[in-house]
Order: sequence, then structure tokens, then C-alpha cells
Amino acid sequence: MADEQEIMCKLESIKEIRNKTLQMEKIKARLKAEFEALESEERHLKEYKQEMDLLLQEKMAHVEELRLIHADINVMENTIKQSENDLNKLLESTRRLHDEYKPLKEHVDALRMTLGLQRLPDLCEEEEKLSLEPACHVINKFTGMHPYALCAKPRVGPGTPKSQNGSRTNEERENKESSTAHHPSPQPVNDVLM
Repeated sequence: MADEQEIMCKLESIKEIRNKTLQMEKIKARLKAEFEALESEERHLKEYKQEMDLLLQEKMAHVEELRLIHADINVMENTIKQSENDLNKLLESTRRLHDEYKPLKEHVDALRMTLGLQRLPDLCEEEEKLSLEPACHVINKFTGMHPYALCAKPRVGPGTPKSQNGSRTNEERENKESSTAHHPSPQPVNDVLM
């Protein structure tokens, strides 16, 4: 009787061992799967971090590129402004020289008429680039100003009568030439013909 109880106890122990062992195997299998998943996730996380580092580097490269582009734009804007200022100064200087040349030519033409000589050709007749019109078109192209703002002809005084056959400016020129023809300046002929 005692032997039977001992055998039953041993069978129960074996049964419990078997059940616990199966349970352990199941847990062990789950642990193995969890470790594999952990290792895989660690690899993925490492790859994600590497990709993030590359993206950040690319971002910084683009930020630096944009900074350089903005710096170039600022330099170019300053260069354009300086060039426009220089162009305006040159145009103003050209206009002053043109205004200085015009009365001298009119005086010389009047003196030549007293000697029966033909008048000298105008600047635009001699060479197109010596006219103010092309310069006005150039400055207007870059500044966007209305052409009459820079190239307008000077207005005559309000008291000057207007001719029926021409403008006040033309009539003034004719009166000036007529007056000079009647009272020529005592200038040597050799100087006039030059």
C-alpha cells in the first residue's frame, strides 16, 4: 500500500514536471521570438537614425546653399544699384556735354551762314551713338522710367510767341540765327572753317 502511494506521488511529480517543462518550452520559444524581434527593431532603429543623420546633413547643406544664394542676390542687388547710379551719372554728364555743344554749334552754323557756308551736320547725323536718344532708351530699359522724364526737350518761356509754321523752339532758333547773321562776331575765318 505504501509502495502504491509512493508510485502515485512519483507519477504526479512526473506529470507536473512534464506540464511545467512544456510551459517552459513555450515561454522559451516566446522569449526567442521576442529577442529576435528586439534585435530586428534595434537594427531598424539604427538604420532610421542613420537616415535621419543623412537628412539633417542634407538639410544643412541646403540651408548653406540658400544662405549663399541670398548672399549672392544681395551682392547682385547692390551691384545693380551701383551700376544704375553710375549709368545715371554718365547720362547726366552726357546731357551736360550735349547742352554745352548745342549752342556752340548753333553759333558756328550762324557764322558759317554769314560766309555762305553750309551748316555743320548734327551729332545724330554724324554718328548715331552721339545722340542722346539711344542713351535714354538704355537708361529707361533698366530703370523703368518714362522716356520723357529723361529725354524731354527743354521748354521755352511762356512769353515766347508760337509760330504758325513751327514750334516756339524752332522760331527761337530762327530768330537767334537771324540776329547772329546781322551782327556776326568778329571771329577769324580760319577758326570758323575748322
